[in-house]
Amino acid sequence: MDATTVTRAPVLILLGPPGAGKGTQARKLEDKYGLVQLSTGDLLRAAVAQGTEAGKQAKAVMEAGELVSDDIVIAILRDRIKEPDCAAGVILDGFPRTTVQAEALDALLAESGQKINAAISLEVDDAAMVDRISGRYTCAACGEGYHDTFKTPKESGVCDTCGGTDMKRRADDKAETVASRLEAYHAQTAPLIGYYEDKGALSRIDAMGKIEEIAAGLGAIVEKATG
Repeated sequence: MDATTVTRAPVLILLGPPGAGKGTQARKLEDKYGLVQLSTGDLLRAAVAQGTEAGKQAKAVMEAGELVSDDIVIAILRDRIKEPDCAAGVILDGFPRTTVQAEALDALLAESGQKINAAISLEVDDAAMVDRISGRYTCAACGEGYHDTFKTPKESGVCDTCGGTDMKRRADDKAETVASRLEAYHAQTAPLIGYYEDKGALSRIDAMGKIEEIAAGLGAIVEKATG
């Protein structure tokens, strides 16, 4: 990959609490614009599996039961964005989480003439999010997803897809747990939103609508930011 390609590759950040649809929307952006979604967890697992220098450092830290430092995450990200599949640009999901990380990310991108083209905040209504997430459950046999309100099986307790009758809910989808996670997200991310707003890179989008409507709004932001 030549320097010109690297410099032009856009970098987008998706901000939003658990359940806001970041993963779903990131996949749509990947399909439409050829962008690559990079999540912190996936980056760490891949680096460890590949045995890169930064991956070895991350593995040692994780095996010791400690948190991987920002320096290691940045080193792994530096290696990853140089790979050919990132030439069209990347979507960062889960990083940065703090302004310190955001500043480190800016410094990393500056090395190759890149910048954050857009930090997109998926805005949600907290009370509605609690209802949305806490009502979710899946078929234990095939993984088909359901919801107490929005998507119930045709026959109560029986999976439409495979006929299974064992339904399960994630422990962290309980209403009180979801409310706590939302509160933590807002407290942690508020400074980050201000950081990108000050830089003129922040865009906000209502993430409580239909998936396709949200995708269209995101697409317009991406095209404006990368055009």
